[in-house]
Amino acid sequence: MNKVSVQNSLMLAPLIGATGSLMSALGLCVTFVVVIAAYDVGMGPLRARLVPSARLGAGVLLAATLTSCAELAGQSWSLQWQQHLGIYAGLIALQCMVLENNGFFQNPWRDRVHLCALFSALMVSLGLLREFIASGTLGAHLSWLAGATDWPGLVLTADGGLRLATLAPGGFILLGLLIAAKQAWHRPTPSN
Repeated sequence: MNKVSVQNSLMLAPLIGATGSLMSALGLCVTFVVVIAAYDVGMGPLRARLVPSARLGAGVLLAATLTSCAELAGQSWSLQWQQHLGIYAGLIALQCMVLENNGFFQNPWRDRVHLCALFSALMVSLGLLREFIASGTLGAHLSWLAGATDWPGLVLTADGGLRLATLAPGGFILLGLLIAAKQAWHRPTPSN
């Protein structure tokens, strides 16, 4: 199996599971970026000093520690927000190890920032679309990220929307539609 397909398929679970709302998608993006950056800073000096067989254990320990600390910080900041992330924040430690094994952290920092920004943009876009389609709101519970009181967000429809969009099958359907739209948009026209 291709390394890139393994790397991308492991991020599919949080992409579909944690993007039921804009609040969840933004929260996971922030957690992902902070943990990945802290892992890179912490593991950078260790890579040169450890033999390759010891890097795996050190990487697992560091990734699990950073992810656990991020989850504890999320709980202390806003329990409602952290509960919506569920198990998906814990998958960041696994993704750190996959990225380490694929040589992601040895790439130039611009390439790493670019890939993280693309993943974050996809997560936020999917969260925004799923929330809009499912409940007819934009930014509902977004105040949980700020640790403030509940703000209803921008309510666009009074009766809600299609509940399927918040469920995993709805996320797969929407992601498939977005991929099909991208392929149709960039399809070259035959020149007859």
